[in-house]
Formats: sequence, C-alpha cells, structure tokens
Amino acid sequence: MCGICGITDLHGQHRAEPALVRHMADLIRHRGPDGDGFYDSADHNTTLGMRRLSIIDVQGSDQPLYNEDRSIALVFNGEIYNYPALRHRLEALGHTFYSNSDSESILHAYEEWGENCVHHLEGMFAFALWDSHQRKLILARDRVGIKPLLYQATSDGISFASDLR
Repeated sequence: MCGICGITDLHGQHRAEPALVRHMADLIRHRGPDGDGFYDSADHNTTLGMRRLSIIDVQGSDQPLYNEDRSIALVFNGEIYNYPALRHRLEALGHTFYSNSDSESILHAYEEWGENCVHHLEGMFAFALWDSHQRKLILARDRVGIKPLLYQATSDGISFASDLR
C-alpha cells in the first residue's frame, strides 16, 4: 500500500522541518511497514517522506528515488502497469535505469516529458516529485483517485500525505 508525505515552503522563507515529516511518516506507518525514506532539499525548503510496502523490486527500489545527478527526488505510492513498455521507450530515448522498479520510470518520464509525464502513466498511483533545478514540487495521482493524495495549501507552502492522520 505505501504512503507518502511532505512539506514545501514555496517562498523559501521557512525550513521544511525534517523532524515533522518523520513524524508524519510515523503516523502512516500502517501504510508501509517494510521501510521508510526521507529527502531534505539542499535549501531545506522541501522535505519528502515515505513508508514502503515492498512489492516490485523488493531489494532494489528504496525511496526516495533520484535521477542521476540527484536533482530530482521522488516518493511514490502505487503501481505503474505499463512500466515495462514505458521503460523500453525511455531506454530507446537514451535513459539508463538502475533498478527494476516501476517507480523509476516516473523519474525518467519526468526528465523526458516534464509535467506531461503523467499522461504516459497507466496505473494507480500518487507521487511527489521535487525538481531542485526548477524549485518545483509536483504532486500527482491517478485519474480515478485510487491512491489517495491529500494536501493543504497555506500562505507559506504545501503539506501533503497519503493519509489524513
């Protein structure tokens, strides 16, 4: 099932406290008892967290996942059904994969198509992707909303999670 959470300060004035995101992840432990992972941006304005239920590529796809230069970080909940075909297409375009996970296909799809990457994904999913070069947080979920993604926008930024807790 997995769970994701995080905080970003859109104006760069406040630190997205890692301790708070760790607490958020602890509250959704029931969504992913097999592990956790955290990302704190270099400018400390974005922190991502996740709880993992290992299903695909159990050993090789701990999260957050990163692109080659670690400028993009991803936390993901769900399953991308068309990832084998998507992976093949992205490899033909020159992308190199380091795991067998469906979630890595999201990173490379974003690198290739930007925000339009979601139009190439078939499945049930929710994800948060931080692009440090563009200082942009992308939150997305599947078209039907099978995987939950709740958020709160404030004057300072956005907090989000897979669970209301």
